Amino acid sequence: MATATSTKPPLKAIRHPAHPLALWHLLSLDAPTIAALWTWFIASANHIHLPLSSTLAMALAVWMLYAADRLMDARLIDARLMDARLADIDPTHHEDLEARHYFHHRHRTAFLTGILLASIALALLLPHLEPEAIRLYVVLGVLISGYFILIHATRSAHRLPKEIAVGLFFAAATFIPTVARRPDLRLPLLPSALLFATLCSLNCLFIYAWEHTSTNHRAHPITRLAIRNLPSLTVLLTLSSTALALLDHNAPWPMPCAAALAAAILLLLHNLRLSIAPITLRAAADLALTTPILLVFVLHR
Repeated sequence: MATATSTKPPLKAIRHPAHPLALWHLLSLDAPTIAALWTWFIASANHIHLPLSSTLAMALAVWMLYAADRLMDARLIDARLMDARLADIDPTHHEDLEARHYFHHRHRTAFLTGILLASIALALLLPHLEPEAIRLYVVLGVLISGYFILIHATRSAHRLPKEIAVGLFFAAATFIPTVARRPDLRLPLLPSALLFATLCSLNCLFIYAWEHTSTNHRAHPITRLAIRNLPSLTVLLTLSSTALALLDHNAPWPMPCAAALAAAILLLLHNLRLSIAPITLRAAADLALTTPILLVFVLHR
């Protein structure tokens, strides 16, 4: 059992985050930051001005989804605590849970209150969004809700791996505000959207590989195959994104360029993973996706 839990963060790291990067991750602020940043970045790269309501609604919706997902996962802790009363086992760690789950479980009342307030704020923002964007978000929301129920209520082996599904849903959500305003961009932006979806999936796969070193054999077969080839897949994504930035004149080059930079950083983190604390490594994987910040000056020349 020591091997299975050796990569887990110490409890003090969960109770008292040592640095802002860890807190950014534990509060589930990482995914909303990336979603809002890429939503703005995609629109700006295509010379579309998004109102603040659009990016704020994106951040709120993603935060609610991620916080709820982590609270649902954290239900395992209550079952673990009950088992601990019946047997001599350590109730503080579960092989499928990480620091973020314990943090959400410990502060679940605050997170539930935050989700309620965020849902009210999101409802107030909806009238300010484009009608076409709302329609596309409804379709995407139905798909996400169905998948959300599937992964938490069933053990179906035929479902799409969570790491790949997250990448597809995340990328689709960030491109919706742009294509809702410019439907003519749907086909030209499709290659960039697929590359960004792949980047998001690789981000999830790297994190899964780092956090489940001793239990990767239990993963979905597609996930296991991808994990075995992560470096090669990341190099392929970097090269493909670079080629698209150089050769595709139908879409702005900053988008694939940002994806290529992020993929390279993920690969660097993978090579340095043994020398980085688990919480820091997990947060840094998401920080790697903030590469659009490096290209902001290009969009405002």
